[in-house]
Amino acid sequence: MPRLIKDGAIVEDAWLPVDPEGEPGDNRIHTLAQWQANPSANAVQLEPGDEPWPLLEALGSLELIAVNFPVFTDGRGFSYARELREKGYTGELRATGHFQRDQMTYLRRVGCNAFALDDDSKLEAALASLQDFSEHYQASIEPELPLFRRR
Repeated sequence: MPRLIKDGAIVEDAWLPVDPEGEPGDNRIHTLAQWQANPSANAVQLEPGDEPWPLLEALGSLELIAVNFPVFTDGRGFSYARELREKGYTGELRATGHFQRDQMTYLRRVGCNAFALDDDSKLEAALASLQDFSEHYQASIEPELPLFRRR
C-alpha cells in the first residue's frame, strides 16, 4: 500500500488514486467532473485550471481534497489550498504530483496537511524537511503571527 506524509507522520494511504476513465468508487479520489456528477463522494482532486469554488458548499462533507501539481513550476495549487482553508475546510488537504521537497514547508503554510510524493522512498527526508525553518516572515493560514508582527 502506498505511503504519504499526513499531519507530520508517515502513514499508509487508504485512498485509491484518481482514475479519470474508470468508475468512481467509495475509496477512490474523484476528479472534479466525477465529483460534480456524484456530489456525495468524499474525496476530490483539483487540477490546475479547476477552480475550487464548486466545492465551497460541500466543504463540511469532504474528507479529502487533493491538489495536484503536474509540474513543480505550476503554483496555482498554493492558491487553491489557501482559499480552501480560508473558506473553512478542515479535512485532509493533500498536495500530490510533482512538487519539490523544498516546497513542502510553503505548502504546509498555505494549509496542506498531507503530502503524496512521487517516490515514497524519499518520505523520511521529506518529513525532516518540514522542520527546515523555525521562523517565518510571511503571513500564512497558520494561526501563529509572522516574525515581523511579533516585534
